[in-house]
Amino acid sequence: MKFLPYVAGAALALAIGVGAYLWHTGTWRVANASEMAPDVAYSRLDGSKSTTGALRGKVVLVNFWATNCKVCVQEMPKIVATHTQFRARGFETLAVAMSYDPPAYVVAFANSRQLPFTVVIDNTGQVAREFGDVKLTPTTLLINRKGEIVKRYLGEPDFDELHQRVERLLSET
Repeated sequence: MKFLPYVAGAALALAIGVGAYLWHTGTWRVANASEMAPDVAYSRLDGSKSTTGALRGKVVLVNFWATNCKVCVQEMPKIVATHTQFRARGFETLAVAMSYDPPAYVVAFANSRQLPFTVVIDNTGQVAREFGDVKLTPTTLLINRKGEIVKRYLGEPDFDELHQRVERLLSET
């Protein structure tokens, strides 16, 4: 019993340290409506190039994922369904493959599942760095028509809640 305060203190110090690390590295961030999404260039699977700035005026879901991430693979059909449900109303999806994911694996995954949205090959990690140095997958960001990041999800989103947010954002002018 005399060691309990020390154990509690050590646990608190560990929790603070982990939280500080995640905050510092950008993997644990709280998005607010004033945080603008970066205007970053990216390459699609077909080699064509674009920028996130070109998507202004649309509601955008940016999903950082990897083919070796079980949760990413598991949530992908739900991302496809979300994209299919809202795309006709000004909704866009970018699936950003992490830099460590071999491009051949990403292409095979996207083709075998006939992903109906833009799949980004982030070979250099620049897209992940620009979006807050994303390191953990899946990380998903929701961006409004003005280009503001309105929500960050670490892990699989609650898709019912996500759909409600998308509905609200699409109804805004």
